[in-house]
Amino acid sequence: MENENQGKPKSSKAAFLILLSAILLLVAFPFFRPPLFFLSLLISIFLFISLTESWNLLGGYTGYISLGHVVFFSIGAYTTAVCMNCFGHSPFLTAILGGAVAGGVAAIVGFPVLRLKGAYFSISSLLLAVIAQLIFLNWEFVGGSVGLWYKLMPVGIEANRVIFYEVMLGLALIITFAVRYVEKSKFGAGLITIREDEEVAKTIGINTAMLKLKAFILGSFFAGVVGGVYGYYLSFIHPDITFNVNTSLLILLMAFFGGCTTWMGPLLGAVVLSLANQLIVTFIGAEISRVLYGLILILVIIFMPNGMIEYLKAGKRVRKVQQGWKHA
Repeated sequence: MENENQGKPKSSKAAFLILLSAILLLVAFPFFRPPLFFLSLLISIFLFISLTESWNLLGGYTGYISLGHVVFFSIGAYTTAVCMNCFGHSPFLTAILGGAVAGGVAAIVGFPVLRLKGAYFSISSLLLAVIAQLIFLNWEFVGGSVGLWYKLMPVGIEANRVIFYEVMLGLALIITFAVRYVEKSKFGAGLITIREDEEVAKTIGINTAMLKLKAFILGSFFAGVVGGVYGYYLSFIHPDITFNVNTSLLILLMAFFGGCTTWMGPLLGAVVLSLANQLIVTFIGAEISRVLYGLILILVIIFMPNGMIEYLKAGKRVRKVQQGWKHA
């Protein structure tokens, strides 16, 4: 027992040092002057880490599968674009406002929508995305079917990519650590209890309606902040781009592939499938990639309901047992 207790602090310290080294390496990566393609690829990975982790607050921890997460991402993008074009404020400054507006919309629509369960909730969230796309397509104030352009930063293309790389990395880290904190908190325990059995959660005094609404608002806020920054990175937004339901399906696939019952699963799924997505789109084509995503999602749900993270944990447990037998 004493040896086991001594081993835990050492392993925790080693894990912390590895994590810190990885973060520092990612922060310093642009200063090695890599090709712009790699910066763009990593920005895309950071985007999906942020969106998948924020989606997981409701979809993973409570089991309420949302297909409309792109709505709040889009609201954040449009909020910052309007603030920039009308008032001259930088999206780096107004991204929080974009998140607040997205969270406010989530509070309004979440109150009635979160009363639904299972497939009914998923379908209603998908309809929310479709309706929001139609509204923005016909709303002239936000550009309508023409879309909105951002004013470009007065820097070169390399400096532009580096700035967005560091900001998107920062957002991915903040959101991931925030979701991890929620998972370990009393709030997270309540959300997980809802996923296991919502009726039992009610009987033991958990205010399930309020917890679900808080998770929905927090996840939407994070998505709105990311949308505000990423829209600026794209320099142009259009309802057909930002409200793309395929993005919601990709987020869902990443969460399930990695394992949406823990904060590490979406992180793993976002990294692996972002890289796979880039390879598929580059060498096979975007149209075929959608078919492959659907097949992968079906296979994951059938054969890996708890995601890749469960296999990694199982492998870790096996190694511990083997080491125990060796020392026995």
